[in-house]
Order: sequence, then C-alpha cells, then structure tokens
Amino acid sequence: MTEATQPKQLTGAQALVESLERVGVDVVFGIPGGAILPAYDPLGQSQLVRHILVRHEQGAAHAAEGYAMATGRVGVCMATSGPGATNLVTGLADAYMDSVPIVAITGQVNSTAIGTDAFQEADIRGITFPITKHSFLITRPEDIPGAIKAAFHIAGTGRPGPVLVDISKDALASTAPFTWPSTVDLPGYRPTINPHARQVRQAARLIAEAKRPVLYVGGGIVKAQAYAELNELVKISGIPLVTTLMARGAVPDSEPLNLGMPGMHGTVAAVGALQRADLLVALGTRFDDRVTGKLDTFAPHAKVIHADIDPAEIGKNKPVDVPIVGDVKLVIAELNQQLRGADLGDHSAWVTYLSHLKAKYAFTPEPTKDGVLSPEYCIKRLGEVAGDAIYAAGVGQHQMWAAHLLPFEKPGRWLNSGGAGTMGYCVPAAMGAQVGAPGEVVWGIDGDGCFQMTNQELVTCALNGIPIKIAVINNESLGMVRQWQTLFYGGRYSNTNLESRRVPDFPMLAEAMGAVGLRAETPDEVDEVLAKAMAINDRPVVVEFVCHKDAMVWPMVAAGTSNDDIMIARDLAPDWEDEIL
Repeated sequence: MTEATQPKQLTGAQALVESLERVGVDVVFGIPGGAILPAYDPLGQSQLVRHILVRHEQGAAHAAEGYAMATGRVGVCMATSGPGATNLVTGLADAYMDSVPIVAITGQVNSTAIGTDAFQEADIRGITFPITKHSFLITRPEDIPGAIKAAFHIAGTGRPGPVLVDISKDALASTAPFTWPSTVDLPGYRPTINPHARQVRQAARLIAEAKRPVLYVGGGIVKAQAYAELNELVKISGIPLVTTLMARGAVPDSEPLNLGMPGMHGTVAAVGALQRADLLVALGTRFDDRVTGKLDTFAPHAKVIHADIDPAEIGKNKPVDVPIVGDVKLVIAELNQQLRGADLGDHSAWVTYLSHLKAKYAFTPEPTKDGVLSPEYCIKRLGEVAGDAIYAAGVGQHQMWAAHLLPFEKPGRWLNSGGAGTMGYCVPAAMGAQVGAPGEVVWGIDGDGCFQMTNQELVTCALNGIPIKIAVINNESLGMVRQWQTLFYGGRYSNTNLESRRVPDFPMLAEAMGAVGLRAETPDEVDEVLAKAMAINDRPVVVEFVCHKDAMVWPMVAAGTSNDDIMIARDLAPDWEDEIL
C-alpha cells in the first residue's frame, strides 16, 4: 500500500463525525457532557451536520422521533454517559413501541473503568436491551465506522426501530486508521422483504369468499409508505377499512369506505366492523390490546389474514389463517395484482350497514358546555384553520380528540405516541418534525399536563428558529385519568387536579421562553388566536385554550372489556340495528 492510499488517521471522535456525514445525517439533537465531550469538538466543526442543543435528553430522543416521522429518515440523538444516557430511555422505549427509526449515540466512561461504578457510569446497553432493536458498545476507535454504518442500516430496514451506539471516552479520544466498510455484514439479520406468492394467493381467495371483510390498517403502512398501494386496494376491492391510531391519514377520511379509528376510543362504525366481520385483512398492525379489547371476544366470527414485516407479530395475539411475512408495500402490490379483475362478490349490504353506523354516530362538537369552551370544538377548529399541517399530539384525551377531529386527508402528517403513551412527547416531537420539514406548518396538540413535562424545548425552538405552534388544551386536570376516576372510582379525584388555571400562566410562560403566548376562552377568541398563530412564522407560538374540565372522550371501551360493550356516552350503548345486515 502506498502512502497516498493508506487510511487517514483520525481520532474516534473525528471518525464518528465523518461516519455520520457518510450515512447522510444532517441534524443531531443532543447535549454534551464529560464522556461524549471529545465528539463535540469535531461535531462543532462539521459543515454537514447541524447540532441542535436541546434542554433535556428526553427532548433529544423525541425530537429524533419527530424528525424521523416527518422525513422517513433515521433520526439521531446524542447524550453523555450516566444520567445523560438514562434520560434518553423514555424516548428509546417510545420509538421501540412505535417502530420509529432512530440512532442514539452515547458517551461511556473509559473502557478500563467500565464495571467499576465510575463517575457517571451506567450500563446503558443493559438498561435499554429490551427497548432497542440492537445496541453496540464500542471501546476501540477503529470499530466506530462499522458500528455507525450497521446501526443506521438496522434502524431503517426491516421493522424500523431504535439502535444504541455506546462509545467509551478513550475510544473517542484515541487515534486509529479510518476505514469505511463497503458493506454491512450482519449474520442472522435478514429481514424478509418479498412476500411468499402462495400466501398472497391464499389471501386473495379468502377475500373473494368473504361476505363481510374489513381492512384493518396499522402503522406499518406509514413506515412502508404504502399509501398508493393501499388506496388502490380499497378501490379494487371496495372493502371497508379502519385505520388505527398510528395509521390515521393512510387513507383519506373523505374516502366513504374509511370508518375511522377502531379500539378503546374508536368510532362505533370501526369497532362494529371488526366485531361483525367474517374476514380481517390486517396490514402492518399488531393487534394491540387498545384495539382488541378483551382478546378472546375480538372479531369472533372472522378469519384473519395478517401481513407484517416482523414475523414475531404474526399470531402473537390473534390466531391467523393466512400469515404473510414481508414488506407491506410489496404485499399489497401483489395482492392488488391477484384481485384486479377478480369476482369479489357483493358487499353492498355490508357497506350500507357500516355507512349507516358511520353517519348515525358521527360527532359534531358544540362550541361550549356550561359556558366554557369545549376542547373538542377547539381541536376541530384548529384542524379546519390549519388544514394539511403536520400534527403532533401529546397523550391523553386531547390525543383521542385529535385522532378523530383533525383533517386526515394526506398521509404521513400525524405524529403521536401510540404504544408507550408518553406524556411529554408533543413539544419535542413537533420540534423534530419542524426541523425535518422546515417549509411545513407544524402544530402540536398538547394537554396542560403533558405540556408541563417537556415545554422547556420551546427555548430550543426560540433560539434555533424553529417556529412550531403548540395548542395547549387546558382543562386544569390530568383529563384521561380524571375521566377514569369519574367512571370507575366514584368521582374521587385523587391527585388529578393540576390547578393550571392559576399556575402556571401558559402565555406568560411561553413569552418567558421566547415564544408568543396567546389565550382563548370563548368561541370568537378561538378563531382570533388561531389566525394570529397562523400568521407568525418566525418563532414558536403557544395557544392556550381554557376548556371545560369534565369533557369526556366518547366512544369508549373500558379496559378489560369486550369491544361489544362499547359506550357512546355514560351508560349508553349504540343500537347496532341487526336488521340492516
């Protein structure tokens, strides 16, 4: 090897930054600290990678999620050892549950000190083992390029998910030849992408035989960006569909066959369709308990076709008649080929029945209740004003109202914490989405409880020119918990009253963090503040909506009960009208 062709000598920190540049990273959300500090010197000099200094590591992880959801690329967060790394854990768990591709890079104490309880040492690989797709502990600088390339490959392929790369401080500080691997060699990691043709043919036969089929569409459709294929399947088959919380927008709500969201707080039509179906075509979904209710009563008359890229999900909760392992985009494309021109029978009575349920139980919120703003009305008006914005939601009642009332006409514009149900997700996720999609309007819909967990990232947004807009639904309580206390605990409101009409003053808090703070207490003011918020695009905006404390999310299936026991209001069940079938 000549001197000119010899690998260049780089410190591990320099190798890390160059590796990030080579995999196409353009932004990292993080906070420096002792163990990761060597990396921040070359990172600060990079012309390709922007670092955004967050105010809490949890915010960095959620921002990486928001970036990934808005762009379809792998998000990146960075933290130091010990508490820096452990502060990422909630975001990693969130990303794992919702199959979001992120790479978390953490500093670790010197390799010679690992296992000695050194200052700010934590076994972050061990801590995150159950909530990461894979993890690396790197103690030699020459291993950094290969680990980074592999981490991004694992995070973004197959079923996406979070990957952790933990690097000891001496590996970052030491020098070694930089060698970029030409390929990723991961024995045993071979995601099945192409579905088996025989299974697709079997699925097509079941669909042709079904009298009451339903497309049960999950978040895997979003990860695979299988929107065109799914919409074609709906047109070819004429089969009604439901879109889970993670799949809202995959098919426009204006599509007559779209029955909305199923599950604990699903629509009557969506829940009824699953319960009365004779065939479920489950696409990129995992039969979550929030959808199935009491599992042994879920879709009792239905045969099941289940397509997913993760074989571990198939049959995990619900027995399956036709399993299809593969990329759901390719699965649906092949299914469309099989169904195009086929005799699929007459589903008109089934469609008429479900359309009747959809119309009968459609919900139009009133502006006020007892003279106080209705939170549902505020969210609906926000959607009408903002249109096809990118929306991020926190967790709780406002999340469910948003899932029902926002305008889901375009795909890939809905971010929320589904599997983990992480309060505090909204503000940093909206921040990450705005960074990933700087030309878009990004609205966060948060509750007064959620907002108080991670609102410090508004400072990050103000200082970095990230003009997110946050709607705070202030019902002065932990609303979803209060709803349960009303329904199941005799109205004994133990520790759910936030008193957030007194402290804090949300508009003043927003102003103190460099954002614009607005408040609405009447229907007229709702439109006024929304117009003002939409006109501000050079800094973050927080709009507080002072809302009724006792608004409830309906419909509702109580935890542990059957979907057949759905309530449309307290002690009120829907009239299923069997004679329509």
